[in-house]
Amino acid sequence: MEPAVIFGLLLVSAGVVALVAGLQDRTAPVSDDPEAYLRSLELDDEADDFTQRLREPFITRVLRPIGARAAGGLGSLLPANYRDQVHRKLVFAGVSGQYRAEEVITAQMLLAIVGLVAGLGLPVLLDSPSTQRILFLVALPVVGAMVPTALLNRKLEDRRESILKDLPDTLDLLAISVEAGLGFEGAIGIVCEHFDSPLADEFSRTLKEMELGLPRREALQNLKRRTEVPELSNFVLALTQADALGMPIGRVLKTQAGEMRLKRRQWAREKAAKLPVKIMFPLVLFIFPTIFIVVLGPAVSQIRANL
Repeated sequence: MEPAVIFGLLLVSAGVVALVAGLQDRTAPVSDDPEAYLRSLELDDEADDFTQRLREPFITRVLRPIGARAAGGLGSLLPANYRDQVHRKLVFAGVSGQYRAEEVITAQMLLAIVGLVAGLGLPVLLDSPSTQRILFLVALPVVGAMVPTALLNRKLEDRRESILKDLPDTLDLLAISVEAGLGFEGAIGIVCEHFDSPLADEFSRTLKEMELGLPRREALQNLKRRTEVPELSNFVLALTQADALGMPIGRVLKTQAGEMRLKRRQWAREKAAKLPVKIMFPLVLFIFPTIFIVVLGPAVSQIRANL
């Protein structure tokens, strides 16, 4: 059984490499250097498509197309509602332009297969008892399938926390810009120039949508759908209502900025209040046993010597 397990590990590893190569093909960064772009155009004039492909490494020529097809084929086997859920998480995490839901699902499948093969092979190599074999066989595929989702959820939560932290300062700058005489679109432009954060990126996208002719209400609703942060959703709701009723936007922005500062202060106090409970687990598991060993170790050795 050991040769079969080794062959399975090699086969699954090749599939993972192909998938990663396919994902990298979709996430290749686009250069913003105009000189590099002009040089690439000159190279395209000098060589045809076949020559350009021959210049690429083996992984780019062979494995990336295989990984891209596997990402689309395996992911399409699952129900559409699950793909929609993964796509929504990608949108909320801000990486929907880099990854597709099918690619994340395919990564889950391949990692689950890797966990299954490892669950079959490790007990044989380690000569484990039957109970540990069953544990490996069940736990490793589950852990492998959960890794992409856990990473995506972590990315989503980090982005939400970043938006929540930057929201009061952003609203302050919006209010100051509007009170200084700028329009709402101009104030958003000022925010995009002075902030480099996920919230500024979302405001930049909203500004581009309004510049392309989308009504302000619809652009703000799209901002709300892309983030799903309750505080930002409340701000969008208040702003759309003020716009519909003809209220001064500067006053609404100033009020919302004050409320956001208060909520951020409450959020910081809540996180500080949770720290004693969270720190209790590492204290009990790691620090207290060490202290007991250092303090009681000499006494235990003396007691054993006397006995």
